[in-house]
Amino acid sequence: MLKCSMAGWMPQCPFTLDQQQESKHTLHSTDCERFQDINSSWLTDQEDPPPVQPSVVADMRSGADLESCLEECMSTEMSESVPPEVRPKPAVPAKPSHVAPPSSVPFVPSPQGTGGEGQGSGRGSALLGYIGIDTIIEQMRKKTMKTGFDFNIMVVGQSGLGKSTLVNTLFKSQVSRRSTNWSRDEKIPKTVEIKSVSHVIEEGGVKMKLTVIDTPGFGDQINNENCWEPISKYINEQYEKFLKEEVNIARKKRIPDTRVHCCLYFISPTGHSLRQLDIEFMKHLSRVVNIIPVIAKSDTLTLDEKTEFKQKVRKELEACGIECYPQKEFDEDMEDKSDNDKIREAMPFAVVGSDKEYQANGKRILGRKTPWGVVEVENPNHCEFSLLRDFMIRSHLQDLKEVTHNIHYETYRAKRLNDNGGLHPISSSGQDTQESNL
Repeated sequence: MLKCSMAGWMPQCPFTLDQQQESKHTLHSTDCERFQDINSSWLTDQEDPPPVQPSVVADMRSGADLESCLEECMSTEMSESVPPEVRPKPAVPAKPSHVAPPSSVPFVPSPQGTGGEGQGSGRGSALLGYIGIDTIIEQMRKKTMKTGFDFNIMVVGQSGLGKSTLVNTLFKSQVSRRSTNWSRDEKIPKTVEIKSVSHVIEEGGVKMKLTVIDTPGFGDQINNENCWEPISKYINEQYEKFLKEEVNIARKKRIPDTRVHCCLYFISPTGHSLRQLDIEFMKHLSRVVNIIPVIAKSDTLTLDEKTEFKQKVRKELEACGIECYPQKEFDEDMEDKSDNDKIREAMPFAVVGSDKEYQANGKRILGRKTPWGVVEVENPNHCEFSLLRDFMIRSHLQDLKEVTHNIHYETYRAKRLNDNGGLHPISSSGQDTQESNL
């Protein structure tokens, strides 16, 4: 009975279709009271309900949502003890208050509109707790302390420029060849010789196998034509030795590294310009090894002479297309470029070497004593030794090894394998081949 009465009242409904759709989810108590008053007055005036017309049935079907609401109102009228239920729109669930990102890791919200939910590559995620990723540095440190590492440095220059003394000063120990097995009766060789000596240095629990390669006889002859060839041959031989070990099927767990990581080239402090020998050597060797030029015994030059000489050397190197380490093309980012630009501007380093200590200003220092005072080796106002040491050992030692392996060695390896058809390198003797295969 109530359903027919409601259907008869449907055409006179004061709500439009849009209002009916808005009332799909929510129904307020004021609307229910209004419906009740209208329905009661209509039942009083009409004794028999009019027949349901087809058009009215169609309207009923189109307004099915409103009909359900009216049925709820009529049921509420019959049982007044139950208040109408208000259904608010579902809200977006918030992040639990007890879950918060750790203070050490800032929360980074996911970017909106960058793709679907499954495309999460490149998005930053905030860690909800400590994982321990940062311990990888400590793990690497412990492993390096156990195994140690190698560093091979070559010194090239005329006799009497203080090559051995500077190396001893760099590592504060007697590591040069002259300090171990050199006698004053030793004569200058007629040709360039390659002699090396190795030491194990330990500092702070870190072990380093240091190999110093000396080149006696370089530039000391009347005819110095192609005197750099024995040095170039030695460098390539170390690459070849490493390559043979690397291409073996059953190779060693740790291949001995005898490759030259750094070459200190000593420039005579003439104060004029580079010699032709200096230019030819650096032009040929800069392609296969990291060259760092230094002005030896710079205390023989005045401050103005030293500044002018450094500028001349930089201009000549640039004019000849010689790139010393660190090369501009190997700068990885703007930070590296900024740091390396300062180093390139300071090259060549004007250094003074000394392994003797003197008393000055109430403390023991390394220096060279002169009639007018003591030249302090580690004083930046006296020479650039400290700048060279910090650059070569404290900031770029690992990079020197990486550039040697990734650039110079890879260049040699690619050329060697291409020339050999991609096969196992052919050794010069059967004995070498047998040792390599073993």
